[in-house]
Amino acid sequence: MAQLLNPNELKNISEAAEMEKIKEMLARKRQADTRDDDLKKTFESREVSPLAAERINTAVRAAAERGAREVQVLRFPASYCNDGGRRINIGDPDWPISLEGFGKTAYNYFEKELRPLGYKLRAEIVSFPEGLPGDVGIYLAW
Repeated sequence: MAQLLNPNELKNISEAAEMEKIKEMLARKRQADTRDDDLKKTFESREVSPLAAERINTAVRAAAERGAREVQVLRFPASYCNDGGRRINIGDPDWPISLEGFGKTAYNYFEKELRPLGYKLRAEIVSFPEGLPGDVGIYLAW
């Protein structure tokens, strides 16, 4: 005949199951943190593609055919800005100085290649998870 589990054994079983859930959650968090770190490192070291002009032409032509006057060309976490996206969020005209990594590289490309052609660039915070700046959207306008 099977022996009945006593309350202390049930408590231990419950605690062990809860600890296993916590371990799994921490492992997923570590994986997510590693993935986020890898994405940020990639963003920081990314260069403008040699195909950038072709891709820009394709995007702006398609947008113009739809009657649009701008196109989103870049989106990245506000945490990649040196101020967490604050300058962009408040519409500070000096927002470009907050850019780092590929954001800064892309802005420099804009200044050198696109501004002389008459293009404009604007940035805005496009998401607010938990009320905080989430992602930055960079828009090329004409």
